[in-house]
Amino acid sequence: MRIPFDLAETLAAVVDEGSLDAAARRLHVTPSAVSQRIKALEEQLGRVVLVRSKPVRATESGAAVVRLARQLALLEHDALAGLGEADDSGALMSVALAVNADSLGTWFLEPLARLALRHPVVFELHRDDQDFTAGLLESGSVMGAVTSRATPVAGCRVSLLGVMRYEAVATPAYLARRLPEGATSDALAVAPLVDFDRRDDLQSQWLAAMGVEPTAPPRHYVPASNDFATAIKLGLGWGLLPGFQSADELADGRLVRLGGAPVDVPLYWQQWNLRSPLLDAIADEIIAEGRRVL
Repeated sequence: MRIPFDLAETLAAVVDEGSLDAAARRLHVTPSAVSQRIKALEEQLGRVVLVRSKPVRATESGAAVVRLARQLALLEHDALAGLGEADDSGALMSVALAVNADSLGTWFLEPLARLALRHPVVFELHRDDQDFTAGLLESGSVMGAVTSRATPVAGCRVSLLGVMRYEAVATPAYLARRLPEGATSDALAVAPLVDFDRRDDLQSQWLAAMGVEPTAPPRHYVPASNDFATAIKLGLGWGLLPGFQSADELADGRLVRLGGAPVDVPLYWQQWNLRSPLLDAIADEIIAEGRRVL
């Protein structure tokens, strides 16, 4: 069985754009042509590759084809670069990466900026919790990911970046109003806290370690890293912040620690196990930066 590159590329475009019409505009063909290519691919493989929902999504078989399309595009870019053609054409390689919100909001963009100065590349970043970014690698949506998962995803290799340490903090005014006797279990059970979203379990981990039922306290949900930190600094609630986002405020007294053990989150870089000069350059830059700052 062979998978024609143009058909795999079309499927990847449909999944990226979310609809056949949007993929047609990107590929400069008609929606009918896109539909015919997807049908031809499904007939050749003997299985369905696309769920025609809104937005469309790849089936498990389709995800394997999308991953192949992205890998072939990367290898083609490397081959053209080796022939001295990539820079002359002016084309930029799009590289999809997954990263957790706190890394994105603190240290992750600087190595990408340096890479963009040296390589003909643009980045498509997918933000998700570090416990879930590995799933984007498995589906073929991204080429590399910052993740808390130490076990390599199938077909990937993994490198330790470092540890992001989180401490429970709040403003002095919040502490005086909500926790006047300190972070006791009774007070924590009713004191409002700030969560990133409903999958964020850092605050719940800390509460459990403090002997508090994690579901008891009322919660604010603020699903953006910098806004999450701002909510805590404005006194909406207490929450766990990494040193990147709390060191200055802790030093000058705008924030205070609640006590309890910090929560350490090991972070890893996982990427496709391809010998690609571009992907290796991206990995080297990200790993070096992660190990420098974490």
